[in-house]
Amino acid sequence: MDFTNKTVIVTGSVRGIGRAIAEQFAGLNANVVISDLDEETVERAVGEIGGTTVGFKADVTKTADIDRLFEKTVERFGRVDIVVNNAGIARDSAMIRMAEKDWDMVLDINLKGAFLVTKAAARIMMKQRYGRIVNISSVVGLKGNAGQANYAASKAGLIGLTKSSAKELASRGVTVNAVAPGFITTEMTEALSEAAKQQFLERMFVKRPGSPQDVAAAVLFFASDEASYITGQVLAVDGGLSMS
Repeated sequence: MDFTNKTVIVTGSVRGIGRAIAEQFAGLNANVVISDLDEETVERAVGEIGGTTVGFKADVTKTADIDRLFEKTVERFGRVDIVVNNAGIARDSAMIRMAEKDWDMVLDINLKGAFLVTKAAARIMMKQRYGRIVNISSVVGLKGNAGQANYAASKAGLIGLTKSSAKELASRGVTVNAVAPGFITTEMTEALSEAAKQQFLERMFVKRPGSPQDVAAAVLFFASDEASYITGQVLAVDGGLSMS
């Protein structure tokens, strides 16, 4: 794959899965725009990723921030070809003890944020008659998970957003797909107890955790010209976890 002259925005991209996605795009000659909440962290990540990479501070729950992110990207590179909705958080708790603020925060960032970014991207991509949008959902959005009602709801909502957006945008040359990671080694999963990690591993057919690079490879496929006839799909990158 070669993404020369293609411009990609990856939200929540200073670490973990988002960082791996940004790095792989940069390695394949894309113009990469990373974003996150902390300006200093974004600047450091830009230097570490290298290539034609720039970064902007942006809160995906704020329309003004998203509009500014896209305006700056177009000002710098002239267009937006690929958008990856990766920004997300988890605030796990049994549902009966879950604080309302934790429900709202997870849904705002994981789902509303993706909606706002997709809306901004669609305006540009529809005029170009070209675009690729890839949403990072989760196997939890497919199967649910005890103690993650907010996270599962947000990631299931992303699948609905993916399919609805795909139907609305296909006639303008824009595809929308989702990747649903399983148990991936990131800061988020490292916070799980050893018992919880073992439980995930026992349910996988491929007996290892996934890496952020495994997820990035699926994202790059959806973003590529090779996937131009694929839209509205959800690809589980989970070592078979969703089959258990």
